[in-house]
Amino acid sequence: MSSEPRDQETHGAGDERPVPSEAELSEMSREELVQLGGRLDGVEIVEYDDPWPVKGTRAEKRSERLVAMWFGLAGLSALAFLAAFIWWPWQYTPPTPRDGQDHFLYSLYTPLIGGTLGLSILAVGIGVILYTKRFIPHEVAVQQRHDGPSAEVDRKTAAAHLADAGSRSTIGRRKLIKRTAGFGAGTFGLAVGVYALGGLVRDPWGGPEGEKALSTTPWQHRQPGEKVFLRRHTGNFGEISLVRPEDLAAGGMETVYPFREEDRHDHEALVHAIKAGDASVMLIRLRPDDAAHVVKREGQEDFNYGDYYAYTKICSHLGCPTSLFEQRTNRILCPCHQSQFDALQYAKPVFGPAARALAQLPITVDPETGYFIATGDFIEPIGPAYWERES
Repeated sequence: MSSEPRDQETHGAGDERPVPSEAELSEMSREELVQLGGRLDGVEIVEYDDPWPVKGTRAEKRSERLVAMWFGLAGLSALAFLAAFIWWPWQYTPPTPRDGQDHFLYSLYTPLIGGTLGLSILAVGIGVILYTKRFIPHEVAVQQRHDGPSAEVDRKTAAAHLADAGSRSTIGRRKLIKRTAGFGAGTFGLAVGVYALGGLVRDPWGGPEGEKALSTTPWQHRQPGEKVFLRRHTGNFGEISLVRPEDLAAGGMETVYPFREEDRHDHEALVHAIKAGDASVMLIRLRPDDAAHVVKREGQEDFNYGDYYAYTKICSHLGCPTSLFEQRTNRILCPCHQSQFDALQYAKPVFGPAARALAQLPITVDPETGYFIATGDFIEPIGPAYWERES
């Protein structure tokens, strides 16, 4: 009796061992595929001990509960992180006797979100390690490697090996571990997502009192006719030091911040006005000879008060503080990447990587008090970039 020889598929480059056809592969059980894969790959399993040869023992159940405990702890910690991240008081509260308890709660915000998220990461890792050590069969195998690409049979047998490993790990019948692992990993993933995106999700048209949060700064007038004074920072947030024209010598520069009379006794508002990233402004007094050669920007011809000009300190390159003013050349300097802006030409960039002029703050002198005030907010977004910026 003779049979026609079937075409033999080779296993890899230079490997002439025959392998079953696709029809034969489809009829093989997982156990047979595992054995076939090992044989084709030249794998010799030296040891493959089941960690729990006797099922359902107390020791096995204790190990299962221990793994489940860590996964459950990971989920609870992630939920605690989410609750703290969303609902815990995070806004600054001064440490005054009246608000001592509020300041204490505020001071716990960062440790809470850091501790709960860190505990969740730690618990997930410990749970995975414990499960691997206590339930995955301990295998010792020796494999002879071969050259060349993998054939179709390799992919099928590799998949069978993975499925067999999952089956032998008994994860299928350990519902407690599966549920707690899903709970822990799921809530941990949610926590990481919230943490990554939470600070980015912000309504550009929302803000306190209807302000456009991303289009305004603390210099924005809250109501018509409001006076926003220019204030210097003396190092004491509670000390109010306003600026008069005679306070600045010709060719001088001073950093100023917004101040409203209604905020005089509001410590939090005073601190925020100075610490806000978009509040700092350079008040520059040009020398009379230089002021006669100023080129003003179209639409901003009345933003200055005599020889006094006010520009944002936020560099239009990467947002560094442009905190240097060179009196001789009338250039505003950014020390980070050496951008230079010409104060005689509406602070337009003349050197360095910056490509946009510094935003100018409109100012004048309050006739009642003699102090500098801002007549409005910047008319364009400050800083390096903005999706609706036209300058």
